[in-house]
Amino acid sequence: MDNQGTGLQLRSLVKSSGELELSLARVPIPEPGPDDVLVRIEGSPINPSDLGLLLGPADLSTVKVSGTAESPVVTAAIPPAFMRAMGARVDESMPVGNEGAGVVIAAGASPAAQALLGKTVALLGGAMYAQFRVVKAADVLLLPEGATARDGASCFVNPLTALGMVETMRREGHTALVHTAAASNLGQMLNKICLMDGVALVNVVRSPEQAALLAGIGAKHVVDSTSANFMEELTDALVETGATLAFDAIGGGKLAGQILTAMEIAANRKMTEYSRYGSTTYKQVYIYGGLDTRITELSRGFGMSWGLGGWLLTPFLMKIGAAEAGKLRQRVADELKTTFASHYSHEISLAEALNPEIIAGYNRRATGEKYLINPAKGLA
Repeated sequence: MDNQGTGLQLRSLVKSSGELELSLARVPIPEPGPDDVLVRIEGSPINPSDLGLLLGPADLSTVKVSGTAESPVVTAAIPPAFMRAMGARVDESMPVGNEGAGVVIAAGASPAAQALLGKTVALLGGAMYAQFRVVKAADVLLLPEGATARDGASCFVNPLTALGMVETMRREGHTALVHTAAASNLGQMLNKICLMDGVALVNVVRSPEQAALLAGIGAKHVVDSTSANFMEELTDALVETGATLAFDAIGGGKLAGQILTAMEIAANRKMTEYSRYGSTTYKQVYIYGGLDTRITELSRGFGMSWGLGGWLLTPFLMKIGAAEAGKLRQRVADELKTTFASHYSHEISLAEALNPEIIAGYNRRATGEKYLINPAKGLA
């Protein structure tokens, strides 16, 4: 602990003047309550789900930097058309970072809290782009012996999302899956889960290089959306797997509609009688990301038995309840260095996270590039 009980925390502020401001605030380190633990954060990933709060709709071509190298302040203009959507957070400085991992350096008096003292744990709950974080002892995940904070920093969002997709499939009566942006860190995890659990998975990627990456880790069905024969190849994979449920990270454009159409064509191949309403096979696409921010286009060529909706991890975990969510968390811990291993292309400090060139890098959301913020980096 430094500066008489304070630590640095990355903040994102949308000003009523139409400007985004990123800065490092020095905040008091709270004392843990009886059931709490104080964690020194040593790793927190930059996930796509973090970028909406961190950067919002700011125009990054307008970035300006002030302050010092140790305490930079970054500003960027927000186009007026997007300011109305920012109303709920205007002029409120907000901490960022959904998940992270680190070492418990202080604990409350309860036995559960005391048992974690000195242990390396993973945690979820926001405000993780900070040097210190207090959370309930019951809410952390104790990492296996020998696991580092880097190993456990991405324990929650991607692993539980991937497991949640498979669990949703089972609970909703489907038998196979489609996943887009499938070469991502999350997509690779989902592929490993499906191979282990015997679930047929159609991986939709956006380049031959991504297709090769997935084939190299054992993926059985990989379809490239840039292929001239994409719809035919997708339909053939759907016929072979019987997949009627898709999770789409792209969101905008035609892809969700193309998947529903290909599912309908696949179902029609198995129909013995014509129906003007299309097949009776129910087809569902859940959009869980927004890599493409354009409108979602649907060309209604997929009958009347279909659904398009949104899917988020937190509501899903609340729906299945604490006991079932705990089973998923335990699987992540058990397979931390295999199925759920995360790989980072860049490790940066809190101050480096406000470097305009680095901001441009992690905002690209490029497959194969994943950034880890280590708030302890650069400290004596």
